[in-house]
Amino acid sequence: MMQHDAFTFRNRVLFLCDDAPTLKRQLAGSALVDLPPDLCDNVSTDEITPAWTCYWYDATLGRYCLVGLRNHAIGEGDLRNLAPEILVAGSSFGCGSSRETAPYALKAAGVRLVLARSFEKIFHQNAENIGLLTTNDFGLLPRLLGGDAVALTTFADGRNTISQEVVLAGGLSAYNRARLQGRVTPITPETAPGPMTAIEKIIAAHAVRDAERGLVGLPAVRPGDALFCRADIRFTHDYVTAMAASLFTEGFGADARVQQNTSCYAFRDHLNFLAQTMPAERRAQGLLRLADDLATVQERFCHTQGIELCGVGADGGSNSICHNAVLETLAVPGQLVIGTDSHTCTAGALGCFAFGVGATDMANAWMTRDVRVTVPATVRVILTGALNAFVVAKDVMLKLLAMPYIQTGHAIGKVLEFTGTGLKSLSLDERATLTNMAVEAGATTGFVAADGITLDTLALWRSEKRVTLARRVVTSDAAAAVDHTLEIDLTTITPMVAEPGDPRRGVPLQELHQRVAIDIAYGGSCTGGKRADMDMYAAVLGAALARGQHVHPRVAMYIQFGSATVRAYADARGYLELFRQAGATLIEPSCGACINAGPGVSQRAEQVTVSAINRNFPGRSGPGRVYLASPYVVAASALTGYLAAPNLDATPTTAVPPPTPSSP
Repeated sequence: MMQHDAFTFRNRVLFLCDDAPTLKRQLAGSALVDLPPDLCDNVSTDEITPAWTCYWYDATLGRYCLVGLRNHAIGEGDLRNLAPEILVAGSSFGCGSSRETAPYALKAAGVRLVLARSFEKIFHQNAENIGLLTTNDFGLLPRLLGGDAVALTTFADGRNTISQEVVLAGGLSAYNRARLQGRVTPITPETAPGPMTAIEKIIAAHAVRDAERGLVGLPAVRPGDALFCRADIRFTHDYVTAMAASLFTEGFGADARVQQNTSCYAFRDHLNFLAQTMPAERRAQGLLRLADDLATVQERFCHTQGIELCGVGADGGSNSICHNAVLETLAVPGQLVIGTDSHTCTAGALGCFAFGVGATDMANAWMTRDVRVTVPATVRVILTGALNAFVVAKDVMLKLLAMPYIQTGHAIGKVLEFTGTGLKSLSLDERATLTNMAVEAGATTGFVAADGITLDTLALWRSEKRVTLARRVVTSDAAAAVDHTLEIDLTTITPMVAEPGDPRRGVPLQELHQRVAIDIAYGGSCTGGKRADMDMYAAVLGAALARGQHVHPRVAMYIQFGSATVRAYADARGYLELFRQAGATLIEPSCGACINAGPGVSQRAEQVTVSAINRNFPGRSGPGRVYLASPYVVAASALTGYLAAPNLDATPTTAVPPPTPSSP
């Protein structure tokens, strides 16, 4: 129990371990004497609050906390019935989605402190925001179990100055109320000018140095500096808008109004096709009604606050997945972009500083127009050489994520800045795959400095003047310090897959020990539903049709567009009819199967999916096993019925990727 300025343990501790019987004994009330050796690593937010639980955004979440855990040892109500004050886990706790429902559910289940060997950046900040204590200091455990009162300042030590104040205030909303009232003034960094990375330059340009007078901009920042930054674009989507709106009203009052609403956007893009795949037992729980309510609350909030809502089309699909819209039509180089989704980092392909935030961060940003930032260190990823035929950016990312530096958590909270001559062969869409999946490395974001390819493509997509866009380009200084450098020779990469359970389990497809039969092939999502991805599906399926081959009769193949613009692109090239003739089912734009909310999800644990999405945590896309792969491998596997790369000897009848930046 927390009292005043100290934490005193008076109840129970739960050790999250891989051994299901041990976990069940703890849930039944049996306390462990020693720290178990098999603490769960990489516990994702999908496991803490599976997608279907996120239709609630109140204390009900506590009932379903951790029901998605990989060993299925925790059932509905189990955690809340035990109400452990301390939860203990392994490394990379809270990886994956930025959903704030995860720490919120833990707190609603009675957890007051999470002790883990390491935390993913977004989860850690979301926990701070709502007053859930976290620490990686296992030396505190004996003291707590012995009944010692541990000062609250202990859990703030080692954090930056703003994070310390947020922890001591009990959360971000309480801190920001004091800040708006002038009772708290963040310390402005006084970093001496010097060489900076591109991300540091963008942060410095957006740094709020005097909120009361609206003064923005600092001469320099360095990694570790804590500050607030003015956001150019703030967006949310239908999964999160309702929760953020509730927190906004709770924190600032029923009459509060979103400030500078013209830079805010909302998207109804995640749950458009949920009704087609929601299991009967979930419907019986009333979840479809709750999901529909999320859209209703979102629409009402946007209307009241004057926020532009990018809604659904006449066919029921979304006009665009939020990340695709930001990439295609909204963001420009040099901007600071925040969104309530971990894959907001997609916009880093434009040369933006773009990152995901939780509902509390967004609720506060609606009022303050800014967001707190700890300047991240940069990991430079140098790409050299050129990709071989049928090897693409998705393979590059699966290779990168499997590198020991990434797997051991060294990229957590940092920036992956992609550079090198190898970038010249990658279209903007392909670069967006790199930045989109940077968060799977635990990174704050991915970044590619805007160049001629970026400017040519944006000028074409948006009919904007190239010279105007060029003025916004931000690049790293040659002498800027970076935390680490990774080099990847693109010529050495072959088609990759990530084995089920984690995007970081990448292996070359040719090194799989056995042939893996598949039941579902899904091509879509923000990662796999872009123009270039459509070119890839068409290249493989078009060549197959020329050979008289179709999707394997055992396989259900789905192709879903990332936006209405992408669908129009595919239609203009004749891809829609090609896809249908090959045996694929087409789905209108939406997130869908990527978050277990649309056609392409598995229905049974024994089903195997090969998917172009970005993550494959347990339960992420249904109960079955999910292999991540490129659009090429997804299409080739759909044809053969097992995981396979395209036939390199076959001559495609359609364009080979990537499309040139000047393609219409």
